[in-house]
Amino acid sequence: MYQAKYVLYFGNFKLSETIVTQWIIMAFLIIVAFLLTRNIQKVPTSKKQVFLEWAIGGLRNLVTETTGTAFIKRAPWMISYIGTIFLFFVCSDLIVMLGFRSPTTDLDTTVAWALITFFMIYVMGVKFKGMAYFKGLLEPTPLMAPLNIIGEFARPISLSFRPFGNILGGSIIMSLFYKMLEYFSSMIPSLKIPVGEFLIPVPLHLYFDLFAGSLQAFIFIMLTMVFVSGATQE
Repeated sequence: MYQAKYVLYFGNFKLSETIVTQWIIMAFLIIVAFLLTRNIQKVPTSKKQVFLEWAIGGLRNLVTETTGTAFIKRAPWMISYIGTIFLFFVCSDLIVMLGFRSPTTDLDTTVAWALITFFMIYVMGVKFKGMAYFKGLLEPTPLMAPLNIIGEFARPISLSFRPFGNILGGSIIMSLFYKMLEYFSSMIPSLKIPVGEFLIPVPLHLYFDLFAGSLQAFIFIMLTMVFVSGATQE
């Protein structure tokens, strides 16, 4: 039931529902970013700009406090990346309320995000420490190298399966709940409109899609910042 479905075909080239949904999310975020950043003034004169500066300031403070000022000075783009991946993650969970399948229920999506973090760790580690970064795999003794290498590969696996498992689990629970409501509705012939299927699941959607989705997104960006900044510190 949760296997990737192909919805667009161009000859032998196929696009899955997950990819199409991600394109929709990207288009939405691009349009919103364009509308929010129009007519920006040096001195805020609109509530829109005040809110935008407040949100970006909070994001900058969070990333700076987590990764350190020295790290941000050499990699200021980290603030934009963390903000982007967080918004994309949250939108990927909330889009379920519009009838789309969440991209995070596809392991390909979470693996791709985790691999970005995985390679970013080594790129930033080499940038800050040079090739001496890899000496950390031999600490505290060279005998620990195999375990250290296993630990390195455990990071992307953990980052991939944590959000995938949580979001997929919530989606399965909601699907079963809708099936149950559909069954109960069919037992009442006089009930022409399945009101229960519209109203009863709302609290569950708020928990599984809004709360749990936002929580998983926050955990993902925090682990990303901790892992990447940790690779640059002595």
